[in-house]
Amino acid sequence: MRRGMALSFLLFFSAMLPLLSVSAYNTSAGCAIIRPPRDGGIRYRGLTQEQIRSVQVLPVDYEIEYICRGNRVIVGPKVRKCLPNGTWTDLSQRSRCLLLCPRVWTSLENGRVVSWPLGPPVEGTVLHYSCLPSFILMGRNSTQCNKLGKWDVPKPVCHYDRHYKGKKKLYIGALFPMSGGWPGGQACLPAAQMAMDLVNNRTDILPDYELELIHYDSMCDPGEATKLLYDLLYTEPIKIVLMPGCSSVSTLVAEAARMWNLIVLSYGSSSPALSNRQRFPTFFRTHPSATLHNPTRVQLFQKWKWTKIATIQQTTEVFTSTLDDLEDRVAEAGIEISVRQSFLTDPAVAVKNLKRQDARIIVGLFYETEARKVFCEVYKEKLYGKKYVWFLIGWYADNWFKINDPSINCTVEQMTEAVEGHVTTEIVMLNPETVRGASNLTSQEFLAQLMSKLGGKNPEETGGFQEAPLAYDAVWALALALNKTVGPLKAKGHRLEDFNYNNRAITAEIYRAMNTSSFEGVSGHVVFDAQGSRMAWTLIEQLQGGSYKKIGYYDSTKGNLSWYGNDKWIGSGPPADQTVVIEEFRYLSQKLFVSVSVFAGLGILLGIVCLTFNIYNSNVRYIQNSQPYLNNMTAVGCMMALAAVFPLGIDGLHVHRRQFPVVCQFRLWLLGLGFSLAYGSMFTKIWWVHTVFTKKDDKKDKRKHLEPWKLYATVGVLLSIDILSLMIWQLVDPLHITVEKFTREAPKGDLDVLIQPLLEHCSSEKMNTWLGVVYGYKGLLLLLGIFLAYETKSISTEKINDHRAVGMAIYNVAVLCMITAPVTMILSSQQDASFAFASLAIVFSVYITLVVLFVPKMRRLITRGEWQSDAQETMKTGSSTNNNDEEKSRQLERENKELQKIIQEKEERVSELRNQLSERQALRSRRRASTVTNQNHSSPPLTIPQSDPRSLAHPPGYPAPTSDPHPISPSFANSSSLYQPDSKISRNNCHTSRLQLLYK
Repeated sequence: MRRGMALSFLLFFSAMLPLLSVSAYNTSAGCAIIRPPRDGGIRYRGLTQEQIRSVQVLPVDYEIEYICRGNRVIVGPKVRKCLPNGTWTDLSQRSRCLLLCPRVWTSLENGRVVSWPLGPPVEGTVLHYSCLPSFILMGRNSTQCNKLGKWDVPKPVCHYDRHYKGKKKLYIGALFPMSGGWPGGQACLPAAQMAMDLVNNRTDILPDYELELIHYDSMCDPGEATKLLYDLLYTEPIKIVLMPGCSSVSTLVAEAARMWNLIVLSYGSSSPALSNRQRFPTFFRTHPSATLHNPTRVQLFQKWKWTKIATIQQTTEVFTSTLDDLEDRVAEAGIEISVRQSFLTDPAVAVKNLKRQDARIIVGLFYETEARKVFCEVYKEKLYGKKYVWFLIGWYADNWFKINDPSINCTVEQMTEAVEGHVTTEIVMLNPETVRGASNLTSQEFLAQLMSKLGGKNPEETGGFQEAPLAYDAVWALALALNKTVGPLKAKGHRLEDFNYNNRAITAEIYRAMNTSSFEGVSGHVVFDAQGSRMAWTLIEQLQGGSYKKIGYYDSTKGNLSWYGNDKWIGSGPPADQTVVIEEFRYLSQKLFVSVSVFAGLGILLGIVCLTFNIYNSNVRYIQNSQPYLNNMTAVGCMMALAAVFPLGIDGLHVHRRQFPVVCQFRLWLLGLGFSLAYGSMFTKIWWVHTVFTKKDDKKDKRKHLEPWKLYATVGVLLSIDILSLMIWQLVDPLHITVEKFTREAPKGDLDVLIQPLLEHCSSEKMNTWLGVVYGYKGLLLLLGIFLAYETKSISTEKINDHRAVGMAIYNVAVLCMITAPVTMILSSQQDASFAFASLAIVFSVYITLVVLFVPKMRRLITRGEWQSDAQETMKTGSSTNNNDEEKSRQLERENKELQKIIQEKEERVSELRNQLSERQALRSRRRASTVTNQNHSSPPLTIPQSDPRSLAHPPGYPAPTSDPHPISPSFANSSSLYQPDSKISRNNCHTSRLQLLYK
């Protein structure tokens, strides 16, 4: 500790060094260094040895401390302080270092020692000795401490006078707080003296003894009490019992008393911590513990059927211990402390937390000054009225909420409004019944005598007036216990006057007598529990109209509640302990469910029609070329998906909670397998179309033969994956019902009721993981289906003639699924929106799929009359040409006719040009007949170039042309060379073989 003090002083003096350096030669800025006492020295706080040798003046407010060498002690002022006038404090009193004489001379067993002067026994101290009645002093009656630190005469002793006929005195050491935080000694000391006088005058109680009270003012301060306890224990006479007052002082005294084998009996201590028998084994008190309020509070909670309370406390040991005890008691009674708040000086935050957490029944543990602060905040937060009940301590002044307190900013009217209706519990400190107890006084007679002893002082201005009956009964409890020990001690060869601080046998006998005390006192029935605490009645009061009214008593010893039935409430009765929460399940709108169910039913009916149509016409070539078995799977899958709409709309309104997991399974399996069948069959078609007809030409011909079993196997693989994944899901993490809670809603009618909306869901422990796997797998299939549909949009094949319709259906299903999946997850808490979005997406997808796949087939068969089977059509027409070939034949016929017209026009033109050429040649030959006769005989004839025989090949799929029975004329043959293979007409380029392409 000295090192810590030195360090703090060093820090302080480091800030003072500049001042020291400036004022070293100016005594007006400080005090000059003074000499230490003889055989002693001075401790300069914060200065080193070098600084002490160099500094001549110390600053204002600087303190020095005298220290003595060896076993000497300082007599006089130990610390001096520098004053602003340049002088040190208490210079008129001399400080000396003197030898200390042995302290054992300062106490005398069975006697008294008076020391002069007061203080430690040092050189010059004189002690005066005297013996108690019935004892004789052996030795000199005074002694003096000399310069050598020794007493000048031996210590005397007090011997028992066997011839003494008077009463022997028993001394009680008491600490009455006449001032300080609780000046309870002002009324308790006169009450104790009244009891002492009555006991000493009684011949049936301790007839051979006289009780004497030795008391000091502890000021309710543990530090002051420590010094006084030292004087009581080390100063004669020996005290047989100690009587402290305040809880803090009693804690100190009771903990130290065990070392002196002393019984401690308190009259004004309420701290629950004092009920610890291991820590305070010899402690008793006539003031009940603060925890005695708790059985009463629990009884009231049960009476008013409250199972949930809240607490707010000031952070002090007594209230913390009380609250800990209350927590244990309410737990045993099945009552919950839902909110526990505490504060040190400002309760604003704690009160706000009570409001926010919907506290209704609130137990407040705080002193009176803090109570005004709390209820000012209570008024601001509106934490009062018909919905709230406050439980407070009953020992406040009756008008505590009307006292003008500058620390709060609430008016008296506001405080009165906030505290109205609160309940208080108060220990009954004055017997309400007119009964004469051990002292032969009624409670009213005691009050009259006490008022007389107080000299007419105002009881409200006299500290400890309420606790005065407890001090009175404490003396009577002690007297009756000591009286009870006389016989047992005499039987064991002991006497009360033989008690000393080492005699455990007498202490044990007094303890047993105290522990079994039971009598009627002015404060009620006096009895102690196993922890030494007083068992008493509790008064229950309620503030009604600004004044307290008694509404009942509670006897914790018998568990008996005396109820007057005059409790009054702001509302119709005691409020609820919490906001009444009505759980209300959110169910799907039945109108929406019925509407969507109608659409789903019609869709199932449409699926049945499509399935029937497809099966009935499975022998028609056009239906056969659309892979009818895959279309049947699509129709069945669509109907299963539509069937899933019904369990999607079934909730707790239709089935019991135990059956709800079965509904969840139906939802999952119907929708999963329906999607796999419907989409899987369409995906299979588009997959094989892409696989077969998008390969290179050299490989395409080898793969044009599509085996049906491969299609069915593909659908089976997709369906097996879904079945396997769903089975693993349900075996590892099966679906079960979960309930989602929403924000509570306040109805318009009753503000004290809240609606707790609930919504049932089908879920599993790792629902998001499973959904992620399923959505990921299905999403990839949807994206791949879109890609394949796009890639095969321009392909035409006889094997799967409806793949374009399948692609269109895949587009619609993929878009709806990719939108619906995330939206339904977002809207999962909105049952109507989620069901509407999911179910309508299923309905639209199914309708679009059925319409796109089956309606065109129905329309074609109806409009063209293609209802016959393939065999019947062959018998009637003699030809098995399919519809695609017929369409190509018609197109070629139209092209033939157009080409014939063009060729006829070109032939006429060629004929005209030949005629003109012949005329020109004839004219030229006449002109040059004489000169070019030989040239005319040698010029080559007009020839028609031969075309490539390969250009005469017939189109694929058509028979080669046979020889025409009507040969073409030479002139027509010559003109045919104008028709080129690239469909362009050239003047001298035509071939008769090209004309075969123009005719069927």
